Amino acid sequence: QVQLVESGGGLVQAGGSLRLSCAASGRTFSRYAMGWFRQAPGKEREFVAAISWNGGRTYYEDSVKGRFTISRVNAKNTSYLQMNSLKPDDTAVYYCAAGVVYSGNYYYPSSYDFWGQGTQITVSS
Repeated sequence: QVQLVESGGGLVQAGGSLRLSCAASGRTFSRYAMGWFRQAPGKEREFVAAISWNGGRTYYEDSVKGRFTISRVNAKNTSYLQMNSLKPDDTAVYYCAAGVVYSGNYYYPSSYDFWGQGTQITVSS
């Protein structure tokens, strides 16, 4: 079992930056790929970014490419999502997730076994 706890959410003006952290419990963190998803009111949960178990591969949703950066530090059992140039459309609850994810499947929520409780990001215009 892996427990995930997100932090770093909040209110920011358009154009600003935030860094989300996802702290994982347990000794098996390095076995899992990590993903970040978001869900806005009335919308389905959508993929934002993912990183392979060793950090060697990263994946991004098109609208965040060049603005968001996902990373991980396995020694700290933590994944990060650096978000720059934030837009009002980025407003959502952001979730981190962990799982044994095979190539091509990073984009799908069903590929992940463990989820955090979510953290709210609100970007004002």
